[in-house]
Formats: sequence, C-alpha cells, structure tokens
Amino acid sequence: MTTETQPESIDTMAELLELRKRLGGIPAYRIRLKPPPGTATEQDVLAERDSPQRRLCELVDGVLVEKAMATMESAVGAEVIRLLGNHVRPRNLGVVLAADGMLRILPGQVRIPDVTFIPWDRIPGRRLGKHRIEPLVPDLAVEVLSEGNTPAEIRRKLREYFLAGTRLAWVIDPRKQTARIYTAPDESRRVSRKGNLDGSPVLPGFILSLPELFSCIQDQDNPSS
Repeated sequence: MTTETQPESIDTMAELLELRKRLGGIPAYRIRLKPPPGTATEQDVLAERDSPQRRLCELVDGVLVEKAMATMESAVGAEVIRLLGNHVRPRNLGVVLAADGMLRILPGQVRIPDVTFIPWDRIPGRRLGKHRIEPLVPDLAVEVLSEGNTPAEIRRKLREYFLAGTRLAWVIDPRKQTARIYTAPDESRRVSRKGNLDGSPVLPGFILSLPELFSCIQDQDNPSS
C-alpha cells in the first residue's frame, strides 16, 4: 500500500495545483510532465537517470519528482557519508548509500535519501543485489535541506520512511547549520549549531558533531569564514 491515493493523469491546471499540494507544495519545476503525472513507473525513473541530463527523480504516486540538491548540500551529504562510513565500515555494520541510491521503500514509491544506512540484517543474503532500484528500507535516512525542499514535502517523506520501517531520520539544514533527529514522524528534537547528531538506537556510540560536519563548507583556517 502507499500513503496516498494514486492520482489519475493530470489534465488541467487546477489538477496540477492540487497535485503540488499533495506532494508537499514543491516548486513546479521539480514535477516532470513526461510521462504525464500519475502515469510514471520505475522504468521512467531509470530512463531519466540514463538520459543525457542524468536527472535523479523520485517516484511518488505515479509522479516523477526531480531531486533537489545543490553544491553546498552535496558537500554536506558527502561529509555525512565519510564520517558515517568511518564508523560503519570498520565494524562491518552494513551499507552506506549516497544521494543516488534509489530505494523502493513502499510499493510504487521510490525515494532517494541524501544519505542512507542499511544494516546487513535488512539485506537478503547480506549482499546488495543487481537491482538498480533496491527494494530496501533504511534504518537511518538523512535528508539535507535544499532551497527546493518544503516543510510539507519533508513531513511526507518522514511519514513514508517510518511507515516502511525506518527507525531513525536526520534532517539537516546547512544554511542554519542545525538539524533535527526523528525517531518517529511526530517525535523529534532540534540539534543546535554546536550540538551533536546521535546515532542511537540504530548506531549506538556514533556521534556526529555539527561543527565538524559543517567544517566541510567553510575554511576553518580563515578567520573571516
């Protein structure tokens, strides 16, 4: 089952505006019109990924939604991957995916967290398969906010992650240099600029310092930065 009723194809501007609302009020430029909204499939997700533009799109209720990420968000996501991998890999805890790791978290719903941790016990045979869209659910999903994201969009993503079985989510705001830790869609705590992201209960003992994380986007040796 999905979290929303799948819409029919869009024929009018009013229907397109209603679709934007269902998707969390995202900017219209992120909604792909080919194929018509409401008719897209996983094959369309892969076709966009293989196109000359190499677009990364999530599949939400039959709609291709282009992923929002710019250079600063990419740098922060890469730093999360590096620090998380330094903890996960030596302990052989599972797999860390980057912002192009496509996951079918629910039937007909393909999401692409900016960073994903999946423990080995969630992976059949403890080995990633050859699926280009893996039918896997993260224990930890990380979203790095971009200007193209909206609060309603993130709330919907969190509902889907936890409905699918995710146990922990981090939503990181690189502009404010703060974050929120979610243990359920409606249970979270804010982490201030000088605070830490705690990996418990998914990764006990893993602590990620926000000042260390955001050092990747500013020169720490330059007093003016």
